[in-house]
Amino acid sequence: MAVAEQTREQTVRAQAKWVHSSARKARLVTDLIRGRSVPEARTILAFSQRAVAHDIEKVLRSAVANAESRPDLLWNGDDLVVVIAYADEGPTLKRWRARARGRVARIRKRTCHITLELAQSPAAVAAAAAAAEAKPRRQRAPKAEPAAETETETETVTETDETTTPEPTAEAAAAPAEEQPKRRSRKKTESEDN
Repeated sequence: MAVAEQTREQTVRAQAKWVHSSARKARLVTDLIRGRSVPEARTILAFSQRAVAHDIEKVLRSAVANAESRPDLLWNGDDLVVVIAYADEGPTLKRWRARARGRVARIRKRTCHITLELAQSPAAVAAAAAAAEAKPRRQRAPKAEPAAETETETETVTETDETTTPEPTAEAAAAPAEEQPKRRSRKKTESEDN
C-alpha cells in the first residue's frame, strides 16, 4: 500500500469530463499512447484518423503543463511518460427520433471522461539522481569563538598603536584609568580618501 502511495505522489494527472464521444472509441486511442513518451504520444495523436484524438491531445497538453508548472516538481515535458491512460463512461444523453407508424427510436448521445497520468521516465530519474550525487554538498564552516577573535584583533591594534604613536608621558600614566582616553585605530572613510 505504501509503494502505491509513493508512486501516486510522483505522477501528474489531467482529466477531461463529458467529452462527446463514446468511451469505446476513446479507449481505442488511449490504448495506443499508454506507456509511450510524451513526444511519441503527441506524434501518434497528430496522425490518428479518429476525431477523439484531438480531445485526448488536449488532455495530454494539460497534463504536461501541470507537470511543468508545479513548483515542487518542475519537470521537463519531453522527459515524461504516459503511465496511465483510460476513458470511463460518462452520462448518456437520451434523445428521440420519429419512426414509421408513429413510433419513436431512442438516440443515445454518449459521453466519456478521459484521464491521463504522467510520470518521469526512468532515464530522466537516473540522470537526476546522478546529477544530485555528483553535485558536492556545501558544509557549513565551524563557528569560531567570539572571545578568541576579539583578543587577536586587540593585539594587532595595540601593536600598530605602539609603532605609530609615542609612548605615554609620566603625567598620563599617573592619571586614573577612567580619565585616560581610549586609543582606537583610525579607519579611512571614502571622504578622506578623496
